[in-house]
Amino acid sequence: MNTVGLIVEYNPFHNGHAFHLHASKEAADAEVVIAVMSGNFLQRGEPALVSKWYRTKMALLNGVDIVFELPYRFAVQKAEIFANGAISILDAAGCDSVCFGSESGDLQSFLETIDFLTDRKQEWEANINRFMNTGVSYPKAVSLAFHQLSDSNSYLDLAKPNNILGIEYIKAIRKQKSSLKPLTVPRKNADYHDEHFASETIASATSIRKAIFSKEHEKISIEQYVPFHTQQLLSEYLKEYQVFHHWENYWNYLQFRLLQCSPDELREIYEVEEGLENRLLAAALISGSFHEFMEKIKTKRYTWTRLQRLCVHILTNTKKGQMAGIEDKASYLRLLGMTSKGKEYLNKRKKDFSLPLVSKLSSFKEGEIQLDLKAARVYSLGVSTHVTKELMNQEFSQQPILVE
Repeated sequence: MNTVGLIVEYNPFHNGHAFHLHASKEAADAEVVIAVMSGNFLQRGEPALVSKWYRTKMALLNGVDIVFELPYRFAVQKAEIFANGAISILDAAGCDSVCFGSESGDLQSFLETIDFLTDRKQEWEANINRFMNTGVSYPKAVSLAFHQLSDSNSYLDLAKPNNILGIEYIKAIRKQKSSLKPLTVPRKNADYHDEHFASETIASATSIRKAIFSKEHEKISIEQYVPFHTQQLLSEYLKEYQVFHHWENYWNYLQFRLLQCSPDELREIYEVEEGLENRLLAAALISGSFHEFMEKIKTKRYTWTRLQRLCVHILTNTKKGQMAGIEDKASYLRLLGMTSKGKEYLNKRKKDFSLPLVSKLSSFKEGEIQLDLKAARVYSLGVSTHVTKELMNQEFSQQPILVE
């Protein structure tokens, strides 16, 4: 069974994702699609719109065959660590290839850019540090440093988020000496960060979420931008839990965590550094919402995404020592769901997996999974109190979803 791996968040699954899935399957000539999907908190430091279980259902009903969870340790991270975790899972699960969407859509330009940066590594890193010393953010410094080194159009635009992720996927494959074959397909119509609908059928997840959370969302239809099953599951989730998750649901908990911390305690939290603890504590005292808090702590040096990730780590009380003690590769395969074809693949191939397959949480004691458990419990606080316990207990009670 030829397999292609996808690295996803599906927040929520939309028509652009469906295009990427089918284009990837075709590019890889694959019979089985395996997705590594972030759990309840995502790479940009946001709670997922709906739980990982509902997003797993979306994936399986729309053409994915197996869904593994990308552990919290890798999911709420910068691109390099995010990529290392995801690639290690696909490799351990016996994938033949990994296919990612990109602004470029040209694999050769990725390979040439990586080779160029490898050859000029010292100069590039020196340029990054020089630009960061001027007060710009790390992503901006990376882009500026690269443009100063190269004026060739054959290299990638490192200001584009999916190009950056693609580079990190290929670097991770090389670093881990994986046999995964990298493939890329162009993103269709909508840019990653587009906040407005730019076509009749394709929209970014950002613009779809914005429409959902708009005060006028009753008047805005997203049906043309998402498959039927996504629309159905979003409606079902809202009926069951009465909310979609976003940062404001968690603001009171984050503010409480901050107000009970001393500067020394806050410095122990992962990604709190360079005196940020004082800025965070001062802003927590005078902010009435998460958005207001973010506006107060935002600087040129720290991107909104970087600060949101930091806030997730504060919310989950994730300390530097907990993250430092975990290897660059994942240590297990957490199975969230499968189709009949996916089940057949697992039955045939799981004995060859290089990591333990976890389908029942209570039977697995690995330290890394405790971060996932804690994140799931915190995530459940974002729903109405009478269903909090139900969502919290689901982490233990939910068996891997089977779609036949």
